Amino acid sequence: MNGEAGSGLTGSGAEPLEDDDPRRIGPIPLLGRLGVGGMGRVYLGVHEGRYAAVKQVLPSVAGEDKEFLRRFGHELDNLARLPDDATAPLLDGDREARPPWFATAYVPGITLREAVDLHGPLPAEALWLALREAAKGLAAVHALDMVHRDLKPSNVMLTLDGLTLIDFGVARAADQSQLTRTGMVVGTPAYMSPEQASGKRASSGVVD
Repeated sequence: MNGEAGSGLTGSGAEPLEDDDPRRIGPIPLLGRLGVGGMGRVYLGVHEGRYAAVKQVLPSVAGEDKEFLRRFGHELDNLARLPDDATAPLLDGDREARPPWFATAYVPGITLREAVDLHGPLPAEALWLALREAAKGLAAVHALDMVHRDLKPSNVMLTLDGLTLIDFGVARAADQSQLTRTGMVVGTPAYMSPEQASGKRASSGVVD
């Protein structure tokens, strides 16, 4: 993909692939780059006729310790259990690959944080709608004895179909593997609940 007209990236938010980017991850051909973080890269790909967000762990991160790879697999299991109406569904993944990767359905839209940055505070009606949609998604997650431990505006997507919660832990699994061993808590301080910040409550199916 060279980013020319007709490349399929119009309106996707993806940037052209760079020279050092792969053109395929597993069976998924890549069209562009959606984002880069400290622990991995996210690409726009095509999986069985639909757009997919393909997240691949950086080789340097995956090679740091075996505990990360164990937790990566555990988080993939959790992601597979989540209801489709709460988050982007898991489409494929390979925890044994080096580096490991997974793909979820691509959700076009903007985050709640981006919406506020662009347009200012939400009107009261829109705010209550967002809260109701988020609570509905969280209720479905909590019913599975799972918790989203980093719920914040940048992890709430506003789409044409409504609201979708994202970033259920796999992208931060490396942080979690390190922090768990040192007894620290995981999350964004400004958005953490008191019991989460104090570390007094744990869940067997916690997702970050």
